[in-house]
Amino acid sequence: MTLIDPRPGMIAAMGQLAEETGYRLDGEAFAANLGPPLDHVLREFGTPEDRIPELIARFRAIYPDVVIPRTVALPGATAALQAVRAVGGSTLVVTGKYAPNAALHVNSLAFAVDELVGDLWSTQKASALTEHGAKIYVGDHTGDIRGALAAGALAVGVETGPCSRAELLAEGADVVLGSLAEFPALLESAPAMLADQ
Repeated sequence: MTLIDPRPGMIAAMGQLAEETGYRLDGEAFAANLGPPLDHVLREFGTPEDRIPELIARFRAIYPDVVIPRTVALPGATAALQAVRAVGGSTLVVTGKYAPNAALHVNSLAFAVDELVGDLWSTQKASALTEHGAKIYVGDHTGDIRGALAAGALAVGVETGPCSRAELLAEGADVVLGSLAEFPALLESAPAMLADQ
């Protein structure tokens, strides 16, 4: 939940998956702890390992009709992306989400995103961040902080997801914002912060 709040849709989609399969899949718990890949979540719910690929495929199929329409941009998201463009930067979204569904979010909310890479979690994100020359990475989860640090990028946490300021700082975040509304001001000080890296 860095750019978007998909929680109502996530609850509904996981609920539909539970109804279809008969498995005990807690949509509320899922939505309250967004970040880790879906296969990790399904294992935590006790789903049989051999059914996980099938359930992931079904969840991804449900997603466009159930999650996308219920998702809203978080405060400051559009302005944060515009601020990067305003200083001559390019915007990159690196997410654990299935890339085609992540692209649907970007398109439905008209986000100004130059590149999108999906299906990467935690330090796996470092490969995409490095490939695209990212200097700053903003995320709401400790996994995002690990990815930023692994890529040598300025690790910016934001308190809009499941992880607290204390957790993000303990993971190594260089700075933690209350919301993306604070990001444009941070960006003004970024050259000095990056020089200290």
